[in-house]
Amino acid sequence: MSTPNSQNPNAKPLTFISLITAYNRLQSNLVLQVRSLASNMSAANPGSFILLQFQMSQVQQMGDSISNLINQVNKIIGTTISNQQGR
Repeated sequence: MSTPNSQNPNAKPLTFISLITAYNRLQSNLVLQVRSLASNMSAANPGSFILLQFQMSQVQQMGDSISNLINQVNKIIGTTISNQQGR
């Protein structure tokens, strides 16, 4: 059976820090794009707004997924602690 690195030698392991860092980078880039568009409204077109809305929804979905992941990890930790105390 092959490992992910043998299939893609450039693949990096997914860690919580790398996930948050990537999310933060996407969110920061999106804020810069919104500021740029807002500062130059005369050059804006409907396509720019639609693209920004799409990107905002993607960033929000990623944030929701990260939040759900944290919630699931907290539940697992809580259950593990409860099980250990029950022994």
